[in-house]
Amino acid sequence: MKPQKRDAEAATGPEGRVQFFDTTLRDGEQAAGVNLNVDEKLQIARQLAKMNMDVIEAGFPAASPGDFNCVQAIAREIQTSTVCGLARTLEGDIRAAAQALAPAENPRIHVFIATSPIHMEFKLKMTPEEVLGQARAGVLLARSLAPEVEFSAEDASRSDPEFLIRVFRTAAEAGATILNIPDTVGYALPEEFHDFCKRIIEGVGAPPGVVYSVHAHNDLGLAVANSLAAVRAGVRQVEGTINGMGERGGNSALEEVAMAIRTRRDLFGLDFRLDTRRLYPVSRLVSRLSGVVVPPNKAVVGANAFAHEAGIHQHGVLAKRETYEIMRAEDVGSTPAVMVLGKHSGRHAFRDRLEHLGYNLPDAEVTRAFESFKRLCDEKKDATDGDIEAIISDEILSVQPEYRYEFRSYSMHVGSEGTTCTVVLSLDGRELTDAATGHGPVEAAYAAIKRIVRVHPRLENFRIAATSERSNALGEAQVTLAQDGIRAQGHGASTDIIKASIRAYVNAVNRLYSTAAVRKVNLTVPAGVGPALDRGRPEGEGAAAR
Repeated sequence: MKPQKRDAEAATGPEGRVQFFDTTLRDGEQAAGVNLNVDEKLQIARQLAKMNMDVIEAGFPAASPGDFNCVQAIAREIQTSTVCGLARTLEGDIRAAAQALAPAENPRIHVFIATSPIHMEFKLKMTPEEVLGQARAGVLLARSLAPEVEFSAEDASRSDPEFLIRVFRTAAEAGATILNIPDTVGYALPEEFHDFCKRIIEGVGAPPGVVYSVHAHNDLGLAVANSLAAVRAGVRQVEGTINGMGERGGNSALEEVAMAIRTRRDLFGLDFRLDTRRLYPVSRLVSRLSGVVVPPNKAVVGANAFAHEAGIHQHGVLAKRETYEIMRAEDVGSTPAVMVLGKHSGRHAFRDRLEHLGYNLPDAEVTRAFESFKRLCDEKKDATDGDIEAIISDEILSVQPEYRYEFRSYSMHVGSEGTTCTVVLSLDGRELTDAATGHGPVEAAYAAIKRIVRVHPRLENFRIAATSERSNALGEAQVTLAQDGIRAQGHGASTDIIKASIRAYVNAVNRLYSTAAVRKVNLTVPAGVGPALDRGRPEGEGAAAR
């Protein structure tokens, strides 16, 4: 692991500055139905680094080989932000985190153990003294392997304050320089949490240079409020995710915390290095890649965050913006682009729009995306931002070497007795075709695909939406499939909504197979399902095999 290059102030932060710790790629990805691949996580990490995110928690290296590889890839590339890996206070977890973070310029191992009575008794089955010993041993080992260690007391808000103070003192003495106070289940109320954090900070009496952190969940809709209450109590690092993404009710939305501190600087008196002008593009990027839709009324980054429909509001804003806007759309990067892209637009203008939307792609991928964009413009007069984002997520970021099936074509017959769909996929250069019937075109297409791929996953979610309000917009489909304990999300886009639906399903099937391979799980093939017909060969010869 490389030595840490930042100076002491950059590592711990001055008293007048709050740091932001983004866990979108770790805690955020735990949201139900979210399954990001390495390229998608790298896209998000690059944009977080560009917006001057202080810390990027890249994953939980010991959780799976995939998580390990993601953390390692991000650690290898990101140099301007601290890259962090999560670990339980177990030797195997900590050594895995250290190994994954080895290429990082500014690495941090984040160790945690639960401290609440209910967690210690029923989950850990440990006594308080055993938890103290485990915390000490974990931090000591992590500190010997990394220049910076953060310690979290899981379920801190339901822990006994005096015991929590002992745990934090132990962690600080063992070498932790960041002490995190999580509201793991979103139980706290703001005023209560303010007093709780203040009591802990004063009780621990940690030496100078130790930073207190907060990690709030949104089960009661109070994650941002609790994070801000903790900052007022003396906490100087806020953990959260873009768009508040995360399991259950989600995490504290970093964009909301940042803009609250900036907008109410009269109350907080704090600065930060985050470039808030990148909040909206990063929000769109995370939403697009994760499939988690941002509600239009979402604070700061929602589509309606700066929209005014009521006449009296419009009049007030036209007279003086501040009558109804306490922050500017430009400050969060949501100023709509005025340039309209169409068939006569050049590659330079296209790249500029990609960067505005938050994508940082190699030249070869920009070229591929531009060619797809030109083909789209032959079908419609101009392309919206939503169309361009759909092209990127469907045709560029979805292409992975481990993917098995590629969509080729389909044909549909609709009659009074039902719908029949024939689908053609390819596998290792060979075309496979099959047909099936259904009550509608999507059901028939999915039935045909199941016959080809020889697995019958459960369709947990299906959604299709237009990328803009125009009649010639792309249709973007998203599906979630589940089989044998594995869940996978897929997306596809096309001006033909049936084609978009098929692409999304095939994309999800490929992810099922990729995840199954990593977990060494054999996906169940239903009894009586044979291989699909291999086009161009006698039936049964050279057909898809497992």
